[in-house]
Amino acid sequence: MAACLPGATPLALVLTRRLLLIPCFARRLAISGNSSVRLKKNFETDAATRRVFVPGNLATRRSHSCSAASSSQPELSRRQDVLVLGIETSCDDTGAAVVTTDGRILGEAIASQAELLGQWGGVVPKLASEEHRKFIDKVIADALHNAGVQESDLSAVAVTIGPGLSLCLHIGVRKARIIAKNHRLPLIGVHHMEAHALVARLTEKQVEFPFLVLLVSGGHNLLLLAESVGQYVQLGTTVDDAIGEAYDKTARLLGLDMRKGGGPALEELAREGDPKAIKFSVPMRGPKYLDCNFSYAGLKNQVRMAIESRNINGDQVPLSVASAEERKIRADIAASFQRVAVQHLEDKCRRAIEWARKLAPSLSSLVVSGGVASNQTVRGKLGALASELDLQLVCPPPRLCTDNGVMVAWAGVEHFRLGMYEEPPDADEPDDVRLDLRPRWQLGDIYEEGQSEARSLKRMNQHPSLTSQVRTILNEIEGRQLST
Repeated sequence: MAACLPGATPLALVLTRRLLLIPCFARRLAISGNSSVRLKKNFETDAATRRVFVPGNLATRRSHSCSAASSSQPELSRRQDVLVLGIETSCDDTGAAVVTTDGRILGEAIASQAELLGQWGGVVPKLASEEHRKFIDKVIADALHNAGVQESDLSAVAVTIGPGLSLCLHIGVRKARIIAKNHRLPLIGVHHMEAHALVARLTEKQVEFPFLVLLVSGGHNLLLLAESVGQYVQLGTTVDDAIGEAYDKTARLLGLDMRKGGGPALEELAREGDPKAIKFSVPMRGPKYLDCNFSYAGLKNQVRMAIESRNINGDQVPLSVASAEERKIRADIAASFQRVAVQHLEDKCRRAIEWARKLAPSLSSLVVSGGVASNQTVRGKLGALASELDLQLVCPPPRLCTDNGVMVAWAGVEHFRLGMYEEPPDADEPDDVRLDLRPRWQLGDIYEEGQSEARSLKRMNQHPSLTSQVRTILNEIEGRQLST
């Protein structure tokens, strides 16, 4: 009999595609109990222990060294290491990484599209997907090389399946399925925003469920109560634009260098300005807005009018050639915008903490992740709020706040340890098989208390949330156990 899957506990494996409604990335949920075990090919169990076993290279890990690996690279131990490859292509960064179940980052690589972003002033999906296609093989090869392993050493492959840009998601998912098929590896379909949320548990081991998480990026503003892996309560989201999009728009209007990213460029300029120079109003304040939702469209409009009233044309006169006087004006606008944008985050976080403590009195951590979490003003203001309300603020290192393969690999580890994965693709599966992509995919179930009546465009045409899918399976399994 093969050795037990590393990290597994006595589990009964229940396989179901119908409940999760995921035609390609159907999850395999392993749960405790003595219910009957239904297994598909390539899996076997020891009836005495109810442990799940898998054949081939998943059951036998062998050490592998690479002469080109860094001398500081931790050697693979002789015990059975579980190695998960994570692949990220949801937007404009091609990322890959190899992570172990005990949280060691063995190797990572990333290809940025900063030059392309600067040239076009933002992400162009078709061009972004072409860049992913161009670099995906090299990025994965570099991550494996840096880890000192080969594809055949891997235990599983995790890949972002949504939300994101369909054309970009397709590149990563297709590559992940090819690797999994060639080496008979389990697949883990990862929710992009869950990966941002869970990476804090990689960098800070003391972060335990439940915790409050604020996810802030170019496309998302989310406040969630993380109850466990795959289970979240959505306390708030944006009803229009996310904070990262507002940063990018303001940076473009001010004529900043977008090659370094709109957020970092604006943060840098804001250090030169007076944050109280312009009296922008903080969005969604007052008794009408007692929820945790965000809105940045109005602030963007205020900024646009302030720029136009001062005859600033960022397209014709970039910051790099602006006069000293005009640079000061632009810096004041940047600083004033940032003050209000971050104040809006603080307001809604304060309310979310109040709600979260009703649902989870043991709450002890506030996790802030996503690209905007790299911003030092954001970290400073939310750190002060967390300290005031007796919470620990946890922000991943800046390099793990932006999109990367490490967070996807770690999310894969978290799911893999619970038995939530798809069996290897069939050997005869064509490379052009129809893929399950989820460009609009809600993460948590919505907490309705105090929700404003503003309709969020972000909720339209979405897949069922990851949380609702996981809970559906848990409820059905519980029902089966009770009936037996």
